[in-house]
Amino acid sequence: MDYKETKAPISTITYDKDFVEAPTENIYEEISIIAKRATQINGDLKKELLDKLEEFATYNDSLEEVFENKEQIEVSKFYEKLPKSTAIAVEEWLAGKIYHRTPETE
Repeated sequence: MDYKETKAPISTITYDKDFVEAPTENIYEEISIIAKRATQINGDLKKELLDKLEEFATYNDSLEEVFENKEQIEVSKFYEKLPKSTAIAVEEWLAGKIYHRTPETE
């Protein structure tokens, strides 16, 4: 999934509790689902960032030499400006993009 095109807010906003918990009718279950999705998103973003930073990696044995790579800094800044994984997960939840099921009731 492309997290760069998300409409999630960058800053914290307040949501209506009744609207958020409507699909499950249980706020604790809803929070658990959003937290699990946020963990998945965070893992995806971290893997993507590490893969991009690996392209710019320079390996040397000397601790005295420190290289400043402009491309690496730009990539890091871009990922820092993205919305937090929890904001993306809440946005997906409100848009109905998260599939969830309860095995006990099926």
